[in-house]
Amino acid sequence: MLAEIVSSGLAATGCTVHLGGLAPTPCIQFTARNQRLDGGIMITASHNPPQFNGIKVLGNDGVEIPRQEEAEIEEIFFTAKAEHASWQRIGRKRALPEAHEEYKEAIKKHIDPETVGRKNYRVVVDPVNGVGGLITPRLLKELGCRVTTINAEIDGTFPSRTPEPRPESLHELSTIVKTEQADLGVAFDGDADRAIFVDEKGEVQWGDRTFAIIEEFLLERNQVEKIVTPVSSSQVVKDVADKHGAKTILTRVGSTAVSHTMKKSSAKLGGEENGGVFYGPHQPVRDGAMTTALVLNVMAKTGKKLSDLINALPRYHLEKDTIKCPINLKPMILEELISKVRDHNLSHDTIDGVKIWYPDNSSILIRPSGTEPLYRFYAEAKAKARASELVREYKRKLTAMIHP
Repeated sequence: MLAEIVSSGLAATGCTVHLGGLAPTPCIQFTARNQRLDGGIMITASHNPPQFNGIKVLGNDGVEIPRQEEAEIEEIFFTAKAEHASWQRIGRKRALPEAHEEYKEAIKKHIDPETVGRKNYRVVVDPVNGVGGLITPRLLKELGCRVTTINAEIDGTFPSRTPEPRPESLHELSTIVKTEQADLGVAFDGDADRAIFVDEKGEVQWGDRTFAIIEEFLLERNQVEKIVTPVSSSQVVKDVADKHGAKTILTRVGSTAVSHTMKKSSAKLGGEENGGVFYGPHQPVRDGAMTTALVLNVMAKTGKKLSDLINALPRYHLEKDTIKCPINLKPMILEELISKVRDHNLSHDTIDGVKIWYPDNSSILIRPSGTEPLYRFYAEAKAKARASELVREYKRKLTAMIHP
């Protein structure tokens, strides 16, 4: 219904509308650029619960437009300033029947299909009743994989699990990977731009660690020189970059910040801790199918299992938590927190909230939620106890600031 409303509204202003139908967000992003269109729109709530829906607006390069351009669109909408075409200049609607195929074939060009095919990997795919099931299983079969698909029926109520792939929601996938003796499991979010992996032992691996194995593989082969990642990512991403003499560029949390920073800095690789990998030679946006192909390519080229690749990385423990904070207090609390950090001469960054680094290689990021009346904590350390200690310490400090 929303797609019909949006496409009719565009046609009413004189635009020709190309309809991609049901498709993953990265497929529509690729198509907007590949077909040389002026832009694109994706109807999706992404990883959010089923009662939500949303509209992602894309530029002519397939990248989501920056916030200031979204504000311009909202201004036009809320002030009813849209310029409608005369009846004889109303735009047409046209189908894009080849969108899936062009996108799928483009992914293959960035890996070694023959090497992957010789491994005959067994892969379990969980697209959470979303559009990821329309392309990735076919792609993997064409790469020579034996594919088991679960939760593949398209259903926007997401009856199988929550749309956001998190360790606590992936028990079914983990169990089937072990039962099937599969080499790999992959879970998508609702629009399939994010991918979380399960190794052959059934262990769920968080996004910045699987990103780090892709990063390591590409840096070893001199295929990338800069790594773009949000300030919320694990230290392991910077450790791998430092090992190879590459530059790490930190951004605010959010996929658009990573994409636009990659464009600005001409970086070829970006990644998030939530399972988003941005492979610039394909497109500088997060892409679940491309990420899956890259992981399989690393496994095939190195001859190693996913668990072995993960275990070879520097080890950190991550602790996350939240605290309630009224929206109107968020700016004042952040200002007070930054002032206290400066008073104690702590190494820190204020790209998004405040991230504090300690000499023992531990760190904590404290940032206000962009959508909820919350502050979020991301603590990381070599020892789990140290990460927990940091969360407790800063929860106490913020509680005292919010409730003096």
